[in-house]
Amino acid sequence: MSFNPVSSKKLYLQIYNQILSQIQLGVFKIGDKLPPERELCIQFNVSRAPVRQALSALELNGYIYSRQGEGVFVMSTQPTIGDNKSNAVLESVTPEEIVEARMNIEPIIAKFAAERATDQEIKNMRKIEKKFEEEANKGIYNPETDQKLHNEIAKASHNDLFMKFISDINNAMKEQEMWTFICDRTFTKPEYRDINVNEHKAIVKSIENHNGEEAMEKMTKHMYKLYDRYWKE
Repeated sequence: MSFNPVSSKKLYLQIYNQILSQIQLGVFKIGDKLPPERELCIQFNVSRAPVRQALSALELNGYIYSRQGEGVFVMSTQPTIGDNKSNAVLESVTPEEIVEARMNIEPIIAKFAAERATDQEIKNMRKIEKKFEEEANKGIYNPETDQKLHNEIAKASHNDLFMKFISDINNAMKEQEMWTFICDRTFTKPEYRDINVNEHKAIVKSIENHNGEEAMEKMTKHMYKLYDRYWKE
């Protein structure tokens, strides 16, 4: 068994199709264990991100399942969900595209928010930040609270197009099942809750101080750490 290196914008789709083909041809039979992520990265000559997305899509569509600490196994040669839903998983904006967009757009938005935020907008951010911290202290990660804070920062930029960008990103996160699927296994873990809270507090503090460069720097660090946590083994 071997896979071919891939090259395209949506690498995970090629990886998905190659693995699925091997399953449907019987190279991997029901109950067989797939190669570990690290080996798949080497065979496909890609980073972990597209491999993880491909495996997540295969699992969401019912072809494979994972057992923590043991690996990923073949479950079926046919999708266990309807064709329309199966196609939707593959055709949505990818989690990597979501992270890439956030890494490049949100630091600029934070800079403008620091320069333009009103006292009331800062007060609103503090209120949401407090709720986010209270939830974390209870062992809860609520993506809606997280999104509300980022929405409020975009609102404070006083730029309608920035607000639309964040709205579009939020909609993509809600619609992309792989985003939620991978989030639940990575950066929403308990060990990251306090870190996430502190990063948000630092961003809001910079905005409160109307320090645009610092706000941009804090948001950039937050986004890059989010990326690291998202693809962390």
